[in-house]
Amino acid sequence: MALLMSCIMALVISIFNVGLIEGIVSIWLKVWGVAFIVAFPTVIVVLPIVRKLVNLVIENSDENT
Repeated sequence: MALLMSCIMALVISIFNVGLIEGIVSIWLKVWGVAFIVAFPTVIVVLPIVRKLVNLVIENSDENT
């Protein structure tokens, strides 16, 4: 998840900031490396929190039906 998300976001942000210029692939790959270094630990930290929130919502939904 972190790999794909950081890939797409890095590409979009790179194109938005500098446009479709010559060498955009090189710029994108450098940005992607930094983005992945941030994205992977973020997913590791955030994923358990999101799972707990989803479980709470599902449990509340089951009680209401």
